[in-house]
Amino acid sequence: MPHIKNALIRYRVIDKALSNTYNPYPTKLDLRYACEMELYGDTNGKHISDSTIEKDLYAMRQELDAPIKYSKRYKGYYYEDPNFTINEKPLSEDDIASIQFALSTLSQFKETEMFQQFGFALNKIIDRVNLDSDSRGKDTDIDQYIQFEKSTVAKGNEYLKPLLSAIQKQHIAYFTYESFVTQIRKQRKVTPLLLKEYNNRWYLICYDSVKEKVITYALDRISDMEIVEQQGEKPADFKPELFFRHSIGITASADARPEKIVFIASNIASKYINSQPFHESQKVLEEDDHRTKFELFALVSEELIRELLSYGGDVQVLQPDELKGELMKRIQKMRENYNL
Repeated sequence: MPHIKNALIRYRVIDKALSNTYNPYPTKLDLRYACEMELYGDTNGKHISDSTIEKDLYAMRQELDAPIKYSKRYKGYYYEDPNFTINEKPLSEDDIASIQFALSTLSQFKETEMFQQFGFALNKIIDRVNLDSDSRGKDTDIDQYIQFEKSTVAKGNEYLKPLLSAIQKQHIAYFTYESFVTQIRKQRKVTPLLLKEYNNRWYLICYDSVKEKVITYALDRISDMEIVEQQGEKPADFKPELFFRHSIGITASADARPEKIVFIASNIASKYINSQPFHESQKVLEEDDHRTKFELFALVSEELIRELLSYGGDVQVLQPDELKGELMKRIQKMRENYNL
């Protein structure tokens, strides 16, 4: 759950604790347990850290002008003004709109096992937002104003939680994988490294012990998975934040090298491409009233090829030659399909 959205709930829990005359001077641990109980329904200490409470106290002082002090005598926190409460500072309409937007996004994953642990917190936030919205007479059904693309792929999502744990602990995963190309099912032994979502599908980036390199596997083609509590092999040079730096889509490889890609787009197509670039390195080289020349530095991938083909005759690739050749082969195949 995003920090900002949970923080709004924690502030109110802390405010209630500091205003409780029957249990004055709550400690940092008291505040932490109270927040965990309110948001997650337990106090096992897995969800909220001491540093989170410290940041919350600081934010309440700075953003809400809360007169929070620490008593060395009683070793706890208190309001210097005993009549102060943040309940007199309700959520603004901008706060409510932002939270509703975030909740609509998160709701797409609510049935996924890995995200179900946040269900208790999600419901708490929904209740709080609805309460503040109703007090203003606002309609809280955001679906009539904003609609999100719904994921139709759920197969393999049950592996998200165990794979995340395996990544964190560097454990080994065994599973059967079916290739779309060969349609052959093979056993795999891997060390999970990273989970990535692309185009409503989840992918596992891992070190394959047999192939001795980093491989990407789609979760919807994985079956019979087992996590073994053994230390797996992890490449020393693997950096999750850099692995997809030159990628378009899910295609990436430590061995592949990015190339300079130059293409021309018609006037209308260039507006779409400029507003939603293929890659962060994309830039405009030349433009006039009829066409625009683009350049980007990325891996030549299946995802890029399909993006370029989706614009039909409105895009012409100038380089590299290998990419031009692949596009020509596919265009020729399309002509043959339609007897042209």
